[in-house]
Amino acid sequence: MKTTLPVFYFLLFMSIIACNNSGDGGKEDDKKHPAQVTQTDSLMNGIMDDHDAGMGKMGKLSTMKNNVQKVIDSIEKLPLQTQTALAPYKENLNNLIKELQYAKEEMNKWMDEFNMDSAINNAEQRLKYLSEERVKVSKVREDIFNSLQKADSFIKPKF
Repeated sequence: MKTTLPVFYFLLFMSIIACNNSGDGGKEDDKKHPAQVTQTDSLMNGIMDDHDAGMGKMGKLSTMKNNVQKVIDSIEKLPLQTQTALAPYKENLNNLIKELQYAKEEMNKWMDEFNMDSAINNAEQRLKYLSEERVKVSKVREDIFNSLQKADSFIKPKF
């Protein structure tokens, strides 16, 4: 009985996976119901991809900002002579906190201003709007990733 229970769960798990995976990656369904992918759809997908990538790092932005602030706080507890020697490094850390905060604020601002249904009844205006928003959200995503990469290089030990 002890060995049949794990085998049962394994078989159940495998059958669930098999039911959810048709083996063709969904291509058969695409042939039955071809979806027209318009330029508008493509832009919206790109916007959502950049948004999702940026949002996936928002928690890390806050964590990294807190970690950088801890380093600054530690520097401020050092003897005055050491603080003076570390002043350029501390200034870079303060600028880094500003960059992390800016990236976070820009994502929030973009989300507040983005209108998913803008000009939905006017294809030309919608295409223009989505093109502009794609540029904006791509920059926001880039700012998030760049500030995180910079923070990693500033506070991770280099051995």
